[in-house]
Amino acid sequence: MKGTLLKRTLIFGGARSGKSAYAEQLAIASGKPVVYLATAQAGDAEMQARIAHHQARRPAQWQTHECPINLAQSIAQLSSADNLILLDCLTLWLSNLLFFETHEYPEIGSITAPAEFTLQRAALLQVLQDLPGEIIMVSNEVGMGIIPQGAISRWFVDEAGRLNQAIAAQCEQVSWVAAGLPLHLKGG
Repeated sequence: MKGTLLKRTLIFGGARSGKSAYAEQLAIASGKPVVYLATAQAGDAEMQARIAHHQARRPAQWQTHECPINLAQSIAQLSSADNLILLDCLTLWLSNLLFFETHEYPEIGSITAPAEFTLQRAALLQVLQDLPGEIIMVSNEVGMGIIPQGAISRWFVDEAGRLNQAIAAQCEQVSWVAAGLPLHLKGG
């Protein structure tokens, strides 16, 4: 498996599908030093437990950086030809951006993207174009269920889908994970 990664890889799937574990296996198999970019924020006990579960699986030699908002900046600073960045996860980052600016969203009607969302999304897509090293990005597929009732939930599902499409278009390898099994959609 060593040396099979391409420069940009997207791994996505549903909740608890095994996508993070698969991404970690690929990172280990690369043989490169790994820089882990964590986007999760421990806002409650349940999220703290999820974060602890991920931390326990990570090899001790991996460098971990928390970047809930400024993802493009972190990638630009930490990527090199000699390392691999493992980013987990894009949908948590999207959620962080959505609620970065404190304000109420309407139950019905249209949602206007926060200014920081627009800036950070564009910066992420730009930094991926000229990346010197390899990156594995993990994301959730949230658009396969029932259409949510609330405007903010629909906006989130739509934007997650658009983000996954934009990232996948730039990746040489894209894999869907279900039940711990990867299905290679692009470059596999």
